[in-house]
Amino acid sequence: MPRPDKPEKAPVRAWRYTLPGGWNVLAGKTDQDNDRLSLKVAKANDWWFHVRGLPGSHVVLQVPAGEEPDNETVKAAAAIAAWHSRKRESTQVSVSGTRARFVTKPKGAPPGTVEIRKEKTFVVRPAVPAAPAED
Repeated sequence: MPRPDKPEKAPVRAWRYTLPGGWNVLAGKTDQDNDRLSLKVAKANDWWFHVRGLPGSHVVLQVPAGEEPDNETVKAAAAIAAWHSRKRESTQVSVSGTRARFVTKPKGAPPGTVEIRKEKTFVVRPAVPAAPAED
C-alpha cells in the first residue's frame, strides 16, 4: 500500500478565485495549507494577505513575472482574506499585506504562524468573487 505524502510534500488545498483581469488568488484551508501556500507556492513578487490579529486563511495574489496588479486588484485580494476569517460578517476589516518575499516562518513556530515585514494595512469589506473553484 502506498505511503501517504509527507505533510510538506502534500498538495496545497486552497480555495481559488479569479479576479477581473484574470488575476488568480489562493486562500489556504488549514494551518498546514497556509504554511505551504505562503512559503512554498507563493513567488517572491506575489502579494500575501492575512486578517490582522485573528486566525484566518493566508491569501496569495499571484503576480506573473513582469506584471503589476492595480490597487483595486490588491484590495480585492485583501477582501478575500477578510472573508476567510472570523470577521466575515463585519463591514470593515483590517488586513495585513506584503510581498511574499517578506513572509518568513520563525524556527519552531506552529503551522500557520509566520512573521512579515514591510506590511501595508488595507481596510476592506469582506467579499469574494463568484463561487471559488474547490481544490
